[in-house]
Amino acid sequence: MKKIASILILSIATILISCEKPEGQGGDSTITGKVHVTNYNSTFTVVNSTYYGGDVDVFIVYGNDATYGDKTSTGPDGVFEFKYLRTGNYKIFVYSKDKAAYLAGNINAPETAIFKSGEITDKKQTVDFGTLEIFN
Repeated sequence: MKKIASILILSIATILISCEKPEGQGGDSTITGKVHVTNYNSTFTVVNSTYYGGDVDVFIVYGNDATYGDKTSTGPDGVFEFKYLRTGNYKIFVYSKDKAAYLAGNINAPETAIFKSGEITDKKQTVDFGTLEIFN
């Protein structure tokens, strides 16, 4: 009887340990980065100013999900972070004016998404996704 119980406990423990959890919240890793803004005139021909964007929405996509899983806003210095993530592949994105569309004369063009991808490979890891450049 003790032998059967030991085998059962070992089997359950092996199954629990071998279950791979998908990307997303529930871990102890972090993704960080910054958002930098280039502010143009109305015809996108002259740069009025550049700065790190405060209060800009940043979105994260977990693995191969079709939609974003979470969003955060940048601090006053343009810094963002997503905490408590598991290992896996991630995409982050922000919305920006579409410079190419504006230069082509389409001043009513919708905003476009600016993406960056990266991977968390280890527990308790902080991955810097660098700077996302947006146009305003």
